[in-house]
Amino acid sequence: MSAKDAPPPLPEPLPVAVADAHTHLDMQNGTVEEALTKAALVGVETVVQVGCDVKGSQWAAETAAAHPNVHAAVALHPNEAPRIVLGDPEGGWSRQGAREGGGDAALDDALAEIDRLAALAHVKAVGETGLDHYRTGPEGKEAQERSFRAHIEIAKRHGKALVIHDREAHDDVLRVLAEEGAPERTVFHCYSGDADMARTCAERGYFMSFAGNVTFKNAQPLRDALAVAPLDLVLVETDAPFLTPAPYRGRPNAPYLIPVTVRAMAAVRGIGEEEMATALAANTARAFDY
Repeated sequence: MSAKDAPPPLPEPLPVAVADAHTHLDMQNGTVEEALTKAALVGVETVVQVGCDVKGSQWAAETAAAHPNVHAAVALHPNEAPRIVLGDPEGGWSRQGAREGGGDAALDDALAEIDRLAALAHVKAVGETGLDHYRTGPEGKEAQERSFRAHIEIAKRHGKALVIHDREAHDDVLRVLAEEGAPERTVFHCYSGDADMARTCAERGYFMSFAGNVTFKNAQPLRDALAVAPLDLVLVETDAPFLTPAPYRGRPNAPYLIPVTVRAMAAVRGIGEEEMATALAANTARAFDY
């Protein structure tokens, strides 16, 4: 195994236990038990496992049912909805292979399963849903927005948090949330807006979850957003296996690396890591109602 592929070392444990507000254990190496044990060693005692398609959401719900310190979020990722409608044979965030059919009826069937899963007690959120103008072209935007609106309705009906994926779609995401009426608890996963958008999110009471990319050299706009976001609306996440924080960028990410990001966030805020971790722990529990 090359150094580039090797897992980063364990960071120093945090003084206060925190949660990884957004991770994909099904996309990481090793077992769930191994990931949770390693995370607990450094003070990451809770994770939110996020589904991106029907099979991934079912897996998230099953995993949360089996582990009390895992909470599930279920959804069709914004890029999954167009794949379903267009019948893309390459579709499926879980590499499901060929997909039969397609069209609006197929999307309705998938949304019905997300609705069923969202009713489960150990499913704490509906997401990640939202809009992605980076990977989906004009031909998929209608399906993406229809799916987003349906997820908002599901989250509100079941009283669950809504987890937003927003990539190069800030204005449209905020517009749809305003038009539909956002759920009481709405989380912008892997927050990617600037300071002005952070002020808008704060006015609306949306949580902003920061990932390892807040540590990247070119991420000053993210750090500016973190600096102005109300401390009681800030969360931390890995989005593992993606977005590994510096200095380990490019290597596999996992929940146990949360302390690296927490310390970077504390530095941006000009507060101690204990104060930062205490706020993050309380905020995540409040956001996901556990």
